[in-house]
Amino acid sequence: MSASDIAYRTVLPEGWQRPRGFSHGVVAQGTRSVRIAGQIGRAPDQSRIPPGTDTGTQWRLALQNVVAVVRAAGGEPHQIVALRAYVTSIAGFNEAGPAIGAAWAATLGRHFPAMTLVQVSALIDPEATIEIEAEAILP
Repeated sequence: MSASDIAYRTVLPEGWQRPRGFSHGVVAQGTRSVRIAGQIGRAPDQSRIPPGTDTGTQWRLALQNVVAVVRAAGGEPHQIVALRAYVTSIAGFNEAGPAIGAAWAATLGRHFPAMTLVQVSALIDPEATIEIEAEAILP
């Protein structure tokens, strides 16, 4: 298996509707497992999220950070098999839907790993509205 091979297949139980923007399950095949710590919506050269940074921008930066870690481990975005996103407001996440969709398309394209989205009361940076952790399986 080369690094360009897709090392996963999505799982859709019989009779279930295909979900929008994620997969219910992923069967991964490869030899290396990469666990990516929670990434918040700040650029690598920032120590904190600037006040007023909107959720769509934070989502884009956090997802770009996840992909940067996967690439640093020798992988590619299509090898991400799971995402866990923590948001401080589900309503805010939904309102940022168009920006989140655009960031997803620019970062992951039509790749939809298994995903969980959970609302939490706070994140490590007081300005953070989103944190994303991930798992990737590399050949």
